[in-house]
Amino acid sequence: MRPILRHPSIRLRLALVYTAVLVTTCAALLGLNYALLYHSLYTNIHGPSQAEMEAVADDPPPGDGWLVDEKLKSMRGDQAEVARLRTATLLNTAGTSAIALAITAMAGFGVSWVVAGRMLRPLRTLTATTRRISQDRLHERVALTGPDDEIKELADTFDEMVARLEASFAGQRRFVADASHELRTPLAIVRTGAEVLLAKRESTIAQWEAMGRRTLTATGRAERLLDGLLALARSDSGVIAHEPHDLAVAAAGALGEADGEAETAGLSATSDLRPAPVTGDPVLLDRLVRNLVDNAIRHNRPGGWVEVVTGHRDGTAVVTVRNSGDVVPAAEVDRLFEPFQRLASGRTASRGSAGLGLAIVRSIVRVHDGTVTAAPNAGGGLAVTVTLPAADAGGLE
Repeated sequence: MRPILRHPSIRLRLALVYTAVLVTTCAALLGLNYALLYHSLYTNIHGPSQAEMEAVADDPPPGDGWLVDEKLKSMRGDQAEVARLRTATLLNTAGTSAIALAITAMAGFGVSWVVAGRMLRPLRTLTATTRRISQDRLHERVALTGPDDEIKELADTFDEMVARLEASFAGQRRFVADASHELRTPLAIVRTGAEVLLAKRESTIAQWEAMGRRTLTATGRAERLLDGLLALARSDSGVIAHEPHDLAVAAAGALGEADGEAETAGLSATSDLRPAPVTGDPVLLDRLVRNLVDNAIRHNRPGGWVEVVTGHRDGTAVVTVRNSGDVVPAAEVDRLFEPFQRLASGRTASRGSAGLGLAIVRSIVRVHDGTVTAAPNAGGGLAVTVTLPAADAGGLE
């Protein structure tokens, strides 16, 4: 088993780096100071320069050569003594300078350790908060205060991430609870009907037929719910095909499939289907338009109307579905795009509705990089508009 090597902490490394920079700077200043001091210490400002002495030695004045030689010897002796004194003086001060540099290094390390600790304190707070956070404690936040520096930006980004996770987990828990409730309802209907019928000593054929019809209705509702959940999961996965398709063709197919249901409800359907080419998953795009049409038909009033319009506008493909119906409060519109959310109070689904239609629409639109908006009509009902990036119309030919 290989030994685990523990690396020095960031605080220690920062303190060592700061200390090294300080000591190096001080040593450079001392070296520069010694160089300047060496050339200025014990200097005779009235004496001849080295160049002047060499000039006299090379060309002595006539008749006084011996005197010049004596003076040059004396001057060179003085210069040698000055050099010795300079060296001795600098060596004597070198020990003091080394002690001062060591004291500076220790003091610098101490100050650097304290400063690094204060600078890294927010990171310790962030680490402690991260350790406390779990699936059941997503309400925890760092909430770092202080100047708007890089560490505070990191803490704020972390808080935003945790907030998104909290919303995601809350939505997931709500989705699972709602899905469990919706699936339990048709199963409870089937189970209750079977138990009641089996408890009777004598059951007629009509009673068995009635239970069979209730079973078919309940299982159909469960099947629609599962179909919607699968469509929602597929669109949320983000793995889609990229093929040319036309929303006008999808709208025509959706109106054709819903024609019988609209006629039964006494609804009048009108359409203005102009080319709206897009690139995406044809199955999901057909499901998107069909959900809009089904939603407009099922949430309507007897004798009402449905209008479907498709077209091309400003480089985008647009499909709009309007319908009559009950008045929709503007504050409730956004909630209708959440899974299992309906306008009516309570959790009982309307006939044929699982409460997933608009949620699936929003998910499909999102994965196709589009937008979906909804607005209540003045006389009741809803107008839902989907905008997707348009494709080249020639790609559909």
